[in-house]
Amino acid sequence: MKREKAFNFIDDGSSFNIVQLQCFFTAPSILPPRNLLGSEPQPPAPGAGVFIPTTQSQKMGEGGIELLKAEEDKHGGVVVNVEVEDPIEPLNFSSWLQASISNWSQQGKKGVWIKLPIKHSNLVDTAVKAGFRYHHAEPDHLMLVYWIPHSPDTIPQNASHRVGIGAFVINNNREMLVVQETGGRFKGTGIWKMPTGTVNEGEDICAAAIREVKEETGIETEFVEILAFRQSHKSFFQKSDMFFVSMLRPLSFDIHSQASEIVASKWMPIEEYAAQSFVQEHDLFRFIAEICLSKLDGKYTGFSNLLTTTSSGKNTYLYFNGHDASNLVDSKNQQA
Repeated sequence: MKREKAFNFIDDGSSFNIVQLQCFFTAPSILPPRNLLGSEPQPPAPGAGVFIPTTQSQKMGEGGIELLKAEEDKHGGVVVNVEVEDPIEPLNFSSWLQASISNWSQQGKKGVWIKLPIKHSNLVDTAVKAGFRYHHAEPDHLMLVYWIPHSPDTIPQNASHRVGIGAFVINNNREMLVVQETGGRFKGTGIWKMPTGTVNEGEDICAAAIREVKEETGIETEFVEILAFRQSHKSFFQKSDMFFVSMLRPLSFDIHSQASEIVASKWMPIEEYAAQSFVQEHDLFRFIAEICLSKLDGKYTGFSNLLTTTSSGKNTYLYFNGHDASNLVDSKNQQA
């Protein structure tokens, strides 16, 4: 079962205690579908509070209520993944939940997560009344959490940052790719800016910069370096924001603006871009322009990317000072 990832943490160890669980259940009055069981469905046994079709035997809780099947992960709690098509009665769901929480408490479990698809939104009130709280939401589901013991709650908060990019695309004539947007804070101001955008879930920063430039201007590029980044707080619905200025090398030069987002786009001499009154009056924009100019003049080195592997076997990019660490890259390439 794929584990949901709602926040950015190093996956090699953490202080919180979570368990992952997948459950398939249905109300007592509804027979489970054949494809969940692999055989003809059978009705619940007399006196059973719930019938949960699974491929493994289940323990019974107090009052003869069958407990939800749980699979422990390396952190030790439970994630209830509600994956049934038929409607679920809140009263039945409440019974299953209370019996399962009691059992998990006896087992010493701590963090409990419930993933409720939007089609089962009628169960949100039931979960909240049982002590659950909102953690985060996605387009197709809501995640709720519950902390069982009386010790301090160490369930991690929802993702704290949004990640954005700005693309510094420069050609051999010292001309910078700039745009004017149809919306946002710069709408109608006449200010020229570098293409910007938000990094998608599961997308690398370097790939996001290339994608945004292609979408907004039609220009094909390749990643060179990250020149700088900044952090701001309470930027988007109280979330913090990380913004990475990425240098890209153009592979094409004919501009085709994205009509839905871009009013105009062009190649502008970088000195002209830096001389805009808005850029000069705001030190953040002025410093970024000076960094870009210094890079062109060979007086600045940004962060190159190197594809590496984590202890769990995942591919990930490491960003580092390309000038000072060039010998490390050469060593890695020789080993490969």
